[in-house]
Amino acid sequence: MILARLALAALLALPLRAAAEEVTVFAAASLTGAMDRVAEAWAAETGHRAVLSYGGSSALARQIQQGAPADIFVSASGEWMDAVAASGDVQAGTRRDILGNRLVLIAHGAAAPVTIDGSLDLAGMLGDGRLAMALVDAVPAGVYGKQALVSLGLWEGVAPKVAQADNARGALAFVGRGEAPLGIVYATDAAADDAVSIIGTFPASSHDPITYPAAITAQATSPVAAEFLDYLTSEPARAIWAAAGFSAP
Repeated sequence: MILARLALAALLALPLRAAAEEVTVFAAASLTGAMDRVAEAWAAETGHRAVLSYGGSSALARQIQQGAPADIFVSASGEWMDAVAASGDVQAGTRRDILGNRLVLIAHGAAAPVTIDGSLDLAGMLGDGRLAMALVDAVPAGVYGKQALVSLGLWEGVAPKVAQADNARGALAFVGRGEAPLGIVYATDAAADDAVSIIGTFPASSHDPITYPAAITAQATSPVAAEFLDYLTSEPARAIWAAAGFSAP
């Protein structure tokens, strides 16, 4: 009896581990892979689970505005985060820029590098092929890409040859499968597919800065949403982002 009481007292003295919780994260498609690894590292540390849903930032923003049950939104565009904030779907004071990226020109297979400036004959390089891009009027990777082409004076020559995908990873897949000879994606996307090669990097001055803002949504219910948002800029997460090719914002 005495031993049983002592054992019970010892158990009661142990710190209680918090019950496992879930947080639902809507994240830009270009974060696929790296965000998975960040979520896995967080789960290993805390026992909690991040449920990840990827897509074009524009589509995710609209879903949140329509009441989709997201706790955290990570966009590849400040403008789409602005839109969600303007509609009252973001908790005030939670928004922060967590990452940066670069815009690159990719080719199917190995190809010679080029200098991307106003003298580039991009239309000639395409021949009868298509230029894969994310939606140029909605998805951030496509918007940045169109900005760059317009600023370099290349847009009019290639606009009729653009094949638009729903998101950046879709544009990458077009080139990776050989359905388009060239594409414009983020540098981190290109690193995720061995079937493509980076043949040039767009000047940073040719488009708006590429930043990834993150925030807790107004309809968030997860008790660990703030914890996961903080983890996105923690030391372990920064190491994962850097290994995937992302930069500081």
